[in-house]
Amino acid sequence: MKYSTIPNTNIKVSKICLGSMTWGNQNTEAEGHQQLDYAIDQGVNFIDTAELYPVPATAEISGRTSKIIGTWLNKNGNRDKIVIGSKIAGSGDYTAHIRTTGFSQNAIKEAIDSELERLQTDYIDLYQLHWPERDTNRFGVRSFKLDTKWEDNFNEILHSLDSEVKSGRIRSIGISNENSWGTMRYLEESKNHNLPRVATIQNAYSLLTRTFETDLAEVALREHVGLLAYSPMAFGVLSGKYIKGNAADNARLKLFPRFARYSGEKAEEAVKHYLRIAEDNSMSLAQMSLAFVNQQPFVTSTIIGATNLKQLKENIGSIHVVLSDEVLEQINEVHNTMPNPAP
Repeated sequence: MKYSTIPNTNIKVSKICLGSMTWGNQNTEAEGHQQLDYAIDQGVNFIDTAELYPVPATAEISGRTSKIIGTWLNKNGNRDKIVIGSKIAGSGDYTAHIRTTGFSQNAIKEAIDSELERLQTDYIDLYQLHWPERDTNRFGVRSFKLDTKWEDNFNEILHSLDSEVKSGRIRSIGISNENSWGTMRYLEESKNHNLPRVATIQNAYSLLTRTFETDLAEVALREHVGLLAYSPMAFGVLSGKYIKGNAADNARLKLFPRFARYSGEKAEEAVKHYLRIAEDNSMSLAQMSLAFVNQQPFVTSTIIGATNLKQLKENIGSIHVVLSDEVLEQINEVHNTMPNPAP
């Protein structure tokens, strides 16, 4: 395994982070524990979860994923060897079953209280805001419309998180599904008011979704905010199984076809080109896709997910794949022709 350090902290994390959002829905508790056992044996020490998980989110199963992690931690007694990242859900209809109070001080406190109980621990290493409270471009939205109802509360949020850091219940903070303006506002407030500094940003990044490079990559590198890249496999689309027609019946997009962010015609065309590059260079498309993300200088860790051990082994194994300059040039040729087909 390879490791990096969460910026501006002393928290060492594996370059591969184990995502968990299928546990408790597509995967059972036993399967979640099996994935954790295998990943830890391979040197992975970083686990990603959220109060929202598993997805699709419903009131009946909300928080079940973190409970599965909690029972595993309790069984193994290895909390001090594991780095856990979790997230408070943003506001909206999708999360009304969790709360309707956004990122207020009470909401943050209540969210951490509940998550600590589920995880059976007394601290969270990295606590993140799952998406902005304001209505802005996220989850692949292209057009922009100013949210005139939202009132700036960056300072208030950071003060609330500061209290949690000082209490020892969280060690560091991050943001997710955020843009460059929001990222810089958090950094500005932390600098001007001696508040906790955002250490990471968890955004979508893959061969099909390279919009992070347009402006956030420079923010990440110059301001030392590490990208935790989610959906590096684009919901499994970048395994090639859908265009090959060999996806299992329990594959995510077969079970939940509404998750179509990465499944348009242009994305499918791009995947065919990337598959050809991988096969011409004796790699699986999955490992090439993950290796591409792993090699980016602004990426602190790549969040992988799997519904079975075969997928998990292949995904974790990508850490040993190094793409040559020639392969990277071929990838960029496709990207220049079909940029960001699934933002």
